[in-house]
Amino acid sequence: MISTEQINTDWAPKAEKTGSLTPEMLDLIYHEKWFKLFVPIELRGLGLTLPDALYLEEKIARLDASMGWTVTLCAGAGWFVGFLDEKLSREIFADPKVCLAGSGFVGGKANRKGDHYEISGSWTYASGALHATHFTANCEMLEDGKALLDANGKPLVKAFILKKEEVEILDGWSYMGMIATGSHAFKTENLKVPHNRVFEILPEKVTRTESIYRYPFLQFAEATLAVNILGITQHLQRLISDTFWKRHEFRKYDQKHLGYFQKLEKSCASKLEIARMKFYEAVEISWQELEINGKISNKSLRSVSKSSRKLTQICREINSKMHPFAGLEAAKTHTELNRVWRDFNTVSQHALLIFPF
Repeated sequence: MISTEQINTDWAPKAEKTGSLTPEMLDLIYHEKWFKLFVPIELRGLGLTLPDALYLEEKIARLDASMGWTVTLCAGAGWFVGFLDEKLSREIFADPKVCLAGSGFVGGKANRKGDHYEISGSWTYASGALHATHFTANCEMLEDGKALLDANGKPLVKAFILKKEEVEILDGWSYMGMIATGSHAFKTENLKVPHNRVFEILPEKVTRTESIYRYPFLQFAEATLAVNILGITQHLQRLISDTFWKRHEFRKYDQKHLGYFQKLEKSCASKLEIARMKFYEAVEISWQELEINGKISNKSLRSVSKSSRKLTQICREINSKMHPFAGLEAAKTHTELNRVWRDFNTVSQHALLIFPF
């Protein structure tokens, strides 16, 4: 049984102050193998199904946004094990403290020269960079200096596994929220990398038989990001409600004002729970199709995408409606409420879930 009860809420302010997850957070993550949610049991991972992983990611994000996001992004990078060279996978995941950080940004060029690639580039927003053992980096492919093109005539892009000692971390995370994720940039120059460290996230490139690696990456990413936004919203909604009722003890709102707030509070909670249920229902249907049929219908994939976006939209709407009722407590930079509000308004900017369709 996987439990989040060991998470201490006192860790979050310390993590934000240092700009990285605390040693206590990391020890718990390593012990529970949360960076290896999708790594097979034979490689010392948890080997979770997608629905089970999503429920866990939601719980962690509800307790602390930065911890939940870092676990989700690093575990998501660990999902790439299903596309890696098998010998390389055994080498990487033998480390109990393995953590993959990466960036979806195509920031480098990989030039094939004989028995190796020469890589140069810089990549942004690698959550967990400060404690990562490996990085994933997308590169445009060249051969002997000549650009390679895909079937559509566009630059051919592939991903590489880089070791932490092969990259330089750049202090590039200067945003108001999700500070403890340490989502810094990284770079490398003229790095020689062997051929077995290149991989592609394509159905025909899967190197393992487990169902999780046949789940399409787009919907996988949408769903895992959406549950983080959900968990942070649950946390924020509770804090706003708690703050309002504490204010009531001093301000003594009349029944008309109390009634308005209670109606709004109930409406927001109902909207969120309905969107949450529809989201998990869509994910569960898609997962069952994958397990039974070996593939997911386009209808079910569209449903996962739509419900992920709708859930995120509902989170934005209800947080915006409830936020004024927290008063100036929400503007005090040292409070838990302010930190969670900043975290939400940072993470909800993710480009993948901006549009509601």
